Amino acid sequence: MHSIHLKNIRVFTNHGCLIEEEKIGSDYLVNLLVEADLTKAAKTDELADTVDYVHLNNIVVEEMKIRSKLLEHVAQRIIDRVLKELSMVQFVEISVAKINPPIGGDVSEVVVTMAESRD
Repeated sequence: MHSIHLKNIRVFTNHGCLIEEEKIGSDYLVNLLVEADLTKAAKTDELADTVDYVHLNNIVVEEMKIRSKLLEHVAQRIIDRVLKELSMVQFVEISVAKINPPIGGDVSEVVVTMAESRD
């Protein structure tokens, strides 16, 4: 199995349970790892034989635009879409980080990491 990583996808959006988070918004960093057999692509040099990382990035950006109260919820939506839309993907791991979360302390980010394998 091989992997493709998309690191530090920066998105400004409005996730969170607080009304202020919905109104003000904040920065998020998303890291996505997918595993697939990339042997054919390595031989053919054809985009059709691999997992298109542009498609992966579009899924992340589109799902991050949809408001969720919980980071877990948006992370699961991204996992579900990746597995639904990209049949080559056998495993997905995603980390969604809220930068400077409003938790009343000096915390640089809060990160939720989730992973799922294809059945």
